[in-house]
Amino acid sequence: MKCPKCGCADDKVVDSRACREGAAIRRRRECESCGYRFTTYEEVVKDETRVQKRDGSYEPFDRTKVEVAIRRACGKRPVNDEQIRTMIDNVVAKVEGDTVTADRVAELVMAELHKVDEVAYIRFASVYRKFTDVAQFLSAITEIVRK
Repeated sequence: MKCPKCGCADDKVVDSRACREGAAIRRRRECESCGYRFTTYEEVVKDETRVQKRDGSYEPFDRTKVEVAIRRACGKRPVNDEQIRTMIDNVVAKVEGDTVTADRVAELVMAELHKVDEVAYIRFASVYRKFTDVAQFLSAITEIVRK
């Protein structure tokens, strides 16, 4: 693992523990060269799952795409990193099997966002559902208020 500060490849593991309900291992590392401490996460990569996109094409499931979408929706909202990681882990845990549709992944993301922050949910839904006018926003907001 390269040090993010000096780029040296020599480091030692200071602390290691399970996190994300056993789905990952959190390691605190210390650079042997400059003494900088940093955190890394180790997790199982699900590379056998493919996502079927709306146009019918397929691509490998990518956890980072889910993370980018959730972080973008939660931008400038009172949602901390731990909540975001939990949402990502929940979505990834529910994506199982050989193939999953992009719509299914988006629905899982929306369900997680709805639990944590309704504004982030609306932001994501507006992109996913391709809102074209204010009436669609109002409809989505009304739906949230009813629940």
